[in-house]
Amino acid sequence: MNSIYHYFRTLPSDIILADISFVIIIIATTFLLTRYHKWKWLWSWITSTDHKKIGIMYLVVSFLFFLRAGLEALLIRMQLAFPENEFWVFQGERFNQLTSTHGTVMIFLVATPLLIGLMNVIVPLQIGARDVAFPFMNSLSLWLFISGGILINVSFIAGGSPNAGWTTYAPLSLNEFTPGPSNSYYPIGLQVAGLGTIMGAINFIVTIIKMRAPGMKFMRMPLSTWSMLITSVLIVYAFSALAVALLLLTFERLFGTIILSGSEGNPLIWQHLFWIFGHPEVYIIALPAFGIFSDVISTFSKKKLFGYTSMVFAIILIGFLGFMVWVHHMFTVGLNANINVFFALTTMLIAIPTGIKIFNWLFTMRGGRIRFDTPMLYALGFIVTFVMGGVTGVMLGSVPADYQYHDSYFVVAHLHYVIIGATIFGVLSGVYYWWPKMFGKMLNEKLGKWNFWTFVIGFHFTFFPMHILGLMGMPRRVFTYPEGEGLGWLNFVSTCGAFLMGIGVLFFMLNIYLTTRYGKFVQQHDPWMKRGRTLEWTVPSPPPPYNFARVPVVTSGEPLWTAYEAQKHNIDFEGDYDEIHMPSSSSLPFFMGMAFLIASFGFVFEIWSVAILGMAGVFTTMTIRSFQNKNGYFIPKNKVIYNDKGVGY
Repeated sequence: MNSIYHYFRTLPSDIILADISFVIIIIATTFLLTRYHKWKWLWSWITSTDHKKIGIMYLVVSFLFFLRAGLEALLIRMQLAFPENEFWVFQGERFNQLTSTHGTVMIFLVATPLLIGLMNVIVPLQIGARDVAFPFMNSLSLWLFISGGILINVSFIAGGSPNAGWTTYAPLSLNEFTPGPSNSYYPIGLQVAGLGTIMGAINFIVTIIKMRAPGMKFMRMPLSTWSMLITSVLIVYAFSALAVALLLLTFERLFGTIILSGSEGNPLIWQHLFWIFGHPEVYIIALPAFGIFSDVISTFSKKKLFGYTSMVFAIILIGFLGFMVWVHHMFTVGLNANINVFFALTTMLIAIPTGIKIFNWLFTMRGGRIRFDTPMLYALGFIVTFVMGGVTGVMLGSVPADYQYHDSYFVVAHLHYVIIGATIFGVLSGVYYWWPKMFGKMLNEKLGKWNFWTFVIGFHFTFFPMHILGLMGMPRRVFTYPEGEGLGWLNFVSTCGAFLMGIGVLFFMLNIYLTTRYGKFVQQHDPWMKRGRTLEWTVPSPPPPYNFARVPVVTSGEPLWTAYEAQKHNIDFEGDYDEIHMPSSSSLPFFMGMAFLIASFGFVFEIWSVAILGMAGVFTTMTIRSFQNKNGYFIPKNKVIYNDKGVGY
């Protein structure tokens, strides 16, 4: 008894609080599922292979990770609100864990999965498909992402979180300098989650290329679909480079190899591999947002997108150039001057296709009948924010200037202006825009505007002062700073802005709750007052499991708008009603993800029996899948007709 008491006395108070919170959440969730008889409902979602349900689960899980990382951001800002502050236990090593997991979770478990989730719902609808090409693999992608995310998030209460920064540079991340399991969570958890992301990208590529509706040529695809196609190609190449880097780091930590060491090896190998992934990652999370804003701006301007062809080629060029700029993160490591000049030029060059898109959006709005609904407000807020982030990006792309800005808060400000300006603004715009399509209810506009203004104003109050702090010499990754340097008041303003952003997120959550509880179902396929232009607005809201009762026929790049101009309620469909084949649900992706999770814990703590047990579970589920002969099921023709004709336009 005394030993147990002594153990808990030695635990930091934040870990005890996290443990208690975790137990309370588990008990509350179990009680609610049992009280309202929702276990069967939950299992139907867990085993689903419907792309819409999988996309919604991506969004829900990523949003939960966003709340966790956002709470860490508030703790970071509370520690930095005043000079020489000693807030709770968040100094030194604990602060390193906070900043490392905040960045890791936001980049790998929030930004990319949020956009993948939204595109999982929308892309098959936009191209006239009934599902993705590989429904089983789509479910497996989700559960691998969840397993990797769980591993990284529980590190805080099981051995310590990663503490070498979200970039986890070697040799700092090796056992010599950071012993213990904490930094083993990083490469192993991201390996599992990244494998799911690569699978999802391959699925998107095949779906978009092979499953488009009749008449939907490549140059008739919506910009959201185009952006997801290019993004998927980027993911396949960029995440493969990251997988190699993570594998090297895993071998360094588990088996003592010396490839990344500072003596026998070369730590720059990690930096090159990481940034070959890291800078395309910026466009992996920005391009889908560009597609969302293109659809939103066109819809709420009630005008055809200006320069569609140039927008498509700009997306392709951004994807290509994204792999030619990674060394601008490494200007200060001592590379050849000619190499630095080359990558400085390519960094400037990538601003051209980005600028094309900005001007095309502005020309789309020019002369349009603009409605300032919440999705459009986020699109407008994005344009201002991203231009500011792009300007500071060009400043960082200048080699002499980068020597001054590097590893200062100027870089932190630039990173957040680009990442949040694209990803979070893009996701919020897309969620407000497609929420009625996903759930059949409109989010409250008044609460949406409160969410927008508090979040956006809070964002600029948080991160704009960081530009000035960086120019004043405040370095990154410090948990305190001396009084008398003039840094205190700007840090205090930044902290106040962070809490205002938090209030904005609370407005968003309140909006979702009230809409879900009290909102009325929309009766129209296109609830945006006949402003929708693409195929997702031709099916009921929410769509049936099979999406389209009959195959849509596409005759233009904006099929629904073409139908409206012809004074028709909807587009034309091919053939007559028939029974529809649907893929079977499967529990194997869930169990395979859990087996990876068990194996990962074994590798992190170097308990080889647990690792072998987990991998045995992985290969067992793979073997079962290989011998399965599930051919799906059919939805009867009469039910298809009833569902399609029973909902008014």
